[in-house]
This record gives sequence, C-alpha cells and structure tokens, in this order.
Amino acid sequence: MKKSTASLLVVGTLLALGSQMAVAAPDWTKVPKRDINVFHPGVTPIEWVGKKSDHSGTAGLKKGETCVGCHEEKGTLNFNFKRLADKELEPKGAPKTMMYPVGVQAVYDASSLYIRLTFKAPPGGADKGDKENEVKAAVMFPDAKVPQASQVGCWASCHIDARTMPGADEKKTKYAKEGSYELMQWKSAKGAKVADGTVTTERKMDGGALGAKAEGSKAGDTYTVTFTRKNPGEGKTVPFGIAIHGDNSTGRFHHVSLGYTLGLGADGDVKATKQ
Repeated sequence: MKKSTASLLVVGTLLALGSQMAVAAPDWTKVPKRDINVFHPGVTPIEWVGKKSDHSGTAGLKKGETCVGCHEEKGTLNFNFKRLADKELEPKGAPKTMMYPVGVQAVYDASSLYIRLTFKAPPGGADKGDKENEVKAAVMFPDAKVPQASQVGCWASCHIDARTMPGADEKKTKYAKEGSYELMQWKSAKGAKVADGTVTTERKMDGGALGAKAEGSKAGDTYTVTFTRKNPGEGKTVPFGIAIHGDNSTGRFHHVSLGYTLGLGADGDVKATKQ
C-alpha cells in the first residue's frame, strides 16, 4: 500500500470516529432527573394572574417572587384544583387528571443542549381537536425582555384574547407584548416535523434559530421525548417552561409547567450535566 493511500485511510478513519463522537447520544443513565409537575391551567392567562381579585399571588409577583416559589411544595403543587376545574375557570370541562409529573433531564456539550422529557399523558380530556397527534410536547424559552420572564415562564405569552379562550379570535395565537420566546415542539404523528419557532407579536412554528431536533418514543403508557438545540452558553441560567398536549388535545387544553430555570454550569431548578 502506498504511503499516500494509507494516510488517506487513517485520516478518513479519524474523521469518521470524530463524526461519531460529535453525534453520540448522551448517556442518560448518568444524568439526574428532576420531576416537574404539569397541570391544566383552565382560563387563567397572564391577565388573570396579574389581577389581584382573581389571583392572590399578584402582590408576590410584584415583589419579584416566582410562581414556583409560591406554588411548589414537597414535590407537588398546592393549587386549588377544584377551583381550576369549575365552570368559571374551565367552561368547556376539565380533564380527569389535573396534574401529573414530567421527568426532566438535561445534558450539554460544546455545541448542543439536550433536554429529555419522560411522562405518562393520561386520557380523559375535554378537547380532542388534534386528530393527527395523540401527544405533543413543547419547551419554550423566554428572553430577558419578556416581562417577569424568570418568574412566570411561558405565562407571559398566554393572553385572554388568544384562540380557544372563551369568545376569543380563533386566528389569534400566543404572543409576547415585549421580548420574545424561542420554542420547540415534538408531535407524535408519524413523520411529523419538529417545530423550531418563535413567539413575538405572534406565534410562528418555524423559522426559529434553535436548530431544534426531536425524537420521541412510547413504551407502554410512557412517552420519552428528547430535544436537541444549540447550546445557549456555558455558565448561563436559562428560563424555560413545558407544555404537554395529551389525549389529542389542542390550543389551551394542555398541561403546562410553571416557570423554571435550567443551569448550564450554573444554578438552576434543573442542572444540565456536561458530557
């Protein structure tokens, strides 16, 4: 074998190995899992959250307190679910399961952030508007210009005049009055494309800059969804929120998290593992 040919083979082998290393899946067995409870919010948009007569936590928010700091206790949420399920706050009908846990794990490397969600999406919803997708899972990231982004997470994008709210415009989507959100969404329908979008003055499900990818599977009654996006930067603490549409639901008939933070080599409610 000629030297040049041998050298090319060696270089080719090294490049192939490097490529495999670059796309190697995270070892999730070495990554801590943090359960985050998602719940059905009913008709409680940001306008409701900010109205003292409706929401007693308004004063705390004005002082800089977080939704999580007030409502998360001993691994669960202290909501009055009977109130959330009544006709005033859920005129169409509440799901049979108002709250359930989502296991959240996160890993990062030099180029990417990986977020893994594990959950059981229970049946018994009042809305089955999405005939194609039994389940959808989304993660949203508000920027620093979104009002109270680190306190309320996704809530600042949910407004009383958005589609599926009572009497609202069916063409009006989620939006941010200031700042913007990045979003990524996985759909369970075969061949469905991952959404990589934004929420600014309107919601767009594509054209985003996350470089989002997603894979999902179902084993028994448990879904596992793994998102990959661009690494936002080591040393950063990133606000985020989760939304799960189960049982073919659509619009506001989802289960959502409060606003949490993700730390990449930094403090956070969820700490990403470096691999």
